[in-house]
Amino acid sequence: MTNSIVFMPLLPWVVVGILVALLAAGIALAVWRRLAGWAPRSLAGCVIAAALLGPAYQQEEREPLSDIVLLIEDHSESQTLGNRISQTQAAADEIETILSGIPNTEVHRKAIFDSQENAGTELMTGLAEALAAEPGSRVAGTVLITDGQVHDAERAPQVDVPVHLLISGKRDDWDRRIEIKDAPAFGILGEDVPITFRVEELGPAPELEQSANVEISINGKPLRTVAAPVGEDVKTELKLPHGGRNVIEFSIPAHDGELAIRNNVALMQINGVRDRLNVLLVSGMPHAGGRTWRNILKSDSSVDLVHFTILRPTEKQDGVPVRELSLIAFPTRELFLEKIEDFDLIIFDRYKRRGLLPQAYLENVGNYVENGGAVLIAAGSDFAGASSIYRSALNKIIPARPTARVINEYYRPTITETGMRHPVTSGLDEVHGLEWGRWLQLVEVSDIKGNALMTGAEDRPLLVLDRVGEGRVALLASDNAWLWHRGYDGGGPQLELLRRLAHWLMKEPELEEEALRAESTGLEMRVIRRTLSKEAGSLSIHTPSGMQIEMAMNEVEPGKFEALFDGPEIGIYQLGNDGHSAIIGLGPDSPVEFVNPISNPGILERFVADTGGGIHWLEDGLPRIRSIKEGRNASGRGWIGIERRNAHETIAVRQLDLLPPWAVLLMVVGLTLWGWLREGRR
Repeated sequence: MTNSIVFMPLLPWVVVGILVALLAAGIALAVWRRLAGWAPRSLAGCVIAAALLGPAYQQEEREPLSDIVLLIEDHSESQTLGNRISQTQAAADEIETILSGIPNTEVHRKAIFDSQENAGTELMTGLAEALAAEPGSRVAGTVLITDGQVHDAERAPQVDVPVHLLISGKRDDWDRRIEIKDAPAFGILGEDVPITFRVEELGPAPELEQSANVEISINGKPLRTVAAPVGEDVKTELKLPHGGRNVIEFSIPAHDGELAIRNNVALMQINGVRDRLNVLLVSGMPHAGGRTWRNILKSDSSVDLVHFTILRPTEKQDGVPVRELSLIAFPTRELFLEKIEDFDLIIFDRYKRRGLLPQAYLENVGNYVENGGAVLIAAGSDFAGASSIYRSALNKIIPARPTARVINEYYRPTITETGMRHPVTSGLDEVHGLEWGRWLQLVEVSDIKGNALMTGAEDRPLLVLDRVGEGRVALLASDNAWLWHRGYDGGGPQLELLRRLAHWLMKEPELEEEALRAESTGLEMRVIRRTLSKEAGSLSIHTPSGMQIEMAMNEVEPGKFEALFDGPEIGIYQLGNDGHSAIIGLGPDSPVEFVNPISNPGILERFVADTGGGIHWLEDGLPRIRSIKEGRNASGRGWIGIERRNAHETIAVRQLDLLPPWAVLLMVVGLTLWGWLREGRR
């Protein structure tokens, strides 16, 4: 119960002030002139002025409210190091127990976790949100339990109560880490990609060798080991093995007593791109399909095309002097012997043996494929004859044998069951619709090696792909693909088929028919398994902390199996399925939480000091907690203070007028009459 006098003026305060000023001036004048009856008349004016102020006796019935103490706990990734998380939880539980024992006090706990955008520990943002959710008059203090590694210190809110900082971890913690300082997002295949990295020591490290052996691996395969001085930037160069995503891993050995092991590995992803695609097109004779091949290849600015074509066969005798037909001698020796390795793809379009290319040259093409090269054969009717290139040194790489029969009839190319599962032909019907234009000719082949992806007339193989040694070969048993390009009978997906064939021949990972890869978004990964089999075994996932998880893979389309997995932690995951392996990094390449995992109270020192709070290490024990009055010192050696706020809630209010109208009227009339009598008596 609280009693007080309150004023509720009948007129605005400005008007009341003016009237009081006039009253005071009148009284002063009456006193100076010694007017009769000035005293009672002045008292009557004062009563009227007091009545205008509206004095009242107020009685409030109040209910006291409890004080609120905010307890903010840091549960970020860096808190998982050592015994920090157990320190934090034990301290938070004990503080809650102590504060709950203080009368009229309650504790509100809030946990802060990592930011999904790799922004680190946003402790100040969490503190601001917690303060905004509570009435400011009841907040008696705030306790932050963290390792001090806060990444939003510039967002510290305005706080009117003490903020105390309890530091987890140990003062003598030390760590050694590796960091990638500079690396490109893209790398050109065949060229050196520069990468700069650095090995650093943090905290009071023991006397170790000031050089670290950095192991470098690409896509899970060891590349080399580099000796790197500690504390210095080291630049190295490497070549990307294939186009598309390449995972580069830098790792250093762990030492006993080291705080964090996760930052001993630095992961990055570089996309491999081809600067130029060098293609050698060998045409056996001029025809409409040859012009189409040339136009398609020349239309791509990233393709460097060398076209070797036979315009006048040696057996043709028309009396025209040779010197009038040839401007320069074609460098066949240079192309097929000396610089054949410079080509990414060789295309034989309706080529047959004419004696222009010696067997040694063709044998060198076969060796080129076995050593990793790529050959595409577009076979015409000559492929079935006696002069077929199959009957040359190339027969060791060609994936099918011609039977000497040429089928001349209308047919529509059809994707086989295997082709429906192969990335080269899977989904082609979605590119140009289901109804493709007809072709007119097919060379019958047998003794198929590799995979037949398309069939033609009489259900005979049309497109055959095969792996030879380290290289690859594709056989198209017809030269009618140009009909699709010209739009004959509705056309077909020639450009997309050629693009996929070229990329498969050049070993692009996205078109591998037997492959395991993964795509990540934050901490979620999508694992994709391409296979020609109808079933895929279980997926094995090895997490960064060493756990092994088995998952089933579901077929989403023919030849493509997928599995979705939410990673429990940031780091490198190793995947395995049916003998295939892959690695992927979840989360950022360089997590902010592990850039400097050493406990550090200095980041928030100024903020805590401005609020009057204190900083204490949990390894020294939990500080004592005291209740203090507002404005008093809130921290000392071994203790922290919580202000008493004395907040309350008003339940009921009763008011009684001190000058009711009837009393004011009687007093004014009486005093006025008294003043009139005084004047009359004088």
